Amino acid sequence: MILPRYQIEPSRIPGAGKGLFLDQPVPRGSVIVAPDNVHTVWSESRLRQYAPDSIEVESSVRWFEDQFSLTPEWSDECYVNHSFRPTAQWHLGFIFALSDLPAGTEVTMDYRYVIGDGERLPFTDAETGREIVGLPWAKALSDSAQRIAGLISR
Repeated sequence: MILPRYQIEPSRIPGAGKGLFLDQPVPRGSVIVAPDNVHTVWSESRLRQYAPDSIEVESSVRWFEDQFSLTPEWSDECYVNHSFRPTAQWHLGFIFALSDLPAGTEVTMDYRYVIGDGERLPFTDAETGREIVGLPWAKALSDSAQRIAGLISR
């Protein structure tokens, strides 16, 4: 569920297709996306039985540990694009604003937090050309928790 008002428009990230843009300002630390209607969670071993381009794999994100949520109905959350300089942080299914975001901001996040440990995406970061490789679960959880704690402790 996307909490602030938003629009789906062409992304400003080369090759990214469409992006999710805020229609209203969002204060630092605010939740932009909250999980809702999570009805399918699979282990990574079950997910990897499917082809990399299958709807199951394409619609999955790492939820916790080696468990992935699947959302094949393609909600608008799928328009949150990757960036190594994101405007938002993924943490256990929530996406938080990393700074005060003005209306018109494209919501981006670092995909390394939502793909499997060591998983390599079939595209590189548009800005840097760097490969996007999933973080180990413990690092992803620790890093995101510290980042979120820093947002709300001020």
